Amino acid sequence: MREFSENLLSGKRVLITGGGTGLGKSMGRRFLSLGSELAICGRRKDVLDATAAEFQQAFGRTVQTVACDIRDPQSVEAMLDAAWATAPIDVLVNNAAGNFIAQTHRLSARALDSVLGICLHGTAYCTTGMGRRWIERGRPGTVLSVLTLSALSGAPFTVPSAMAKAGIDAMTKSLAVEWGPKGIRLVAVVPGSFPTDGATSRLNPTVGANGTDAPGVPLQRHGDHVELANLCAFLVSDLAAYITGESVVIDGGRRYLGGARGGVAEMLAWSDEDWARRRAQMPARGAKAS
Repeated sequence: MREFSENLLSGKRVLITGGGTGLGKSMGRRFLSLGSELAICGRRKDVLDATAAEFQQAFGRTVQTVACDIRDPQSVEAMLDAAWATAPIDVLVNNAAGNFIAQTHRLSARALDSVLGICLHGTAYCTTGMGRRWIERGRPGTVLSVLTLSALSGAPFTVPSAMAKAGIDAMTKSLAVEWGPKGIRLVAVVPGSFPTDGATSRLNPTVGANGTDAPGVPLQRHGDHVELANLCAFLVSDLAAYITGESVVIDGGRRYLGGARGGVAEMLAWSDEDWARRRAQMPARGAKAS
């Protein structure tokens, strides 16, 4: 991929939450290919270390790994301290997320908190913790957050995620103003259909993770991870130095056909028995934190 200069991100050190798998891993790979240094965090240290070893072999650069449950503010502070102890961080990518489909009226407080804790509170802990360090040291910085289309339009059956991501959209706009005079930018991306092994099966039960069908997408295909990673690389680079407070949609035009996930119309017609069968088929009930 030669869209950018190979040194586009040279001199920048990037921290990606949920960086061991899925979209976070794809972004990390692309950032390294463009010259960045990289640190990744997530709950599973073995997954992080495997990704770091893969990147070391591919790019010849050491990737720092830090185990962290971003739902815990003390764990976030310890993770940020460990990352900064190695070298200053220039870019924070808020990628870690958790979500699952469910009938909203049947959600328990614990189920609600399992999503809000990762997507809203955890992202806020990471952002304010990183911002505090930049401001105290008089350093500029960039925060990139990964949202969902439901943050802009709402979505049935994933209401906690829609609520949380809408909050992060508001945070992006608000802190772009508050921290702008300090040289800190905040931006966000809003992906449409970019299948991953775990999320697609949890959120789109009517479409296979590796399927080619992309219902409701005018471009009639899923997005490729590198397309999203390229957009993210641009937004955190100096090429985008005058962009802040924006949430950029990359969805193949999907939101202009209503924005609903493929399969939602079918799910609206599910009976309680259909939902019970779906719950029984799920490998683990609850949100998955990267």
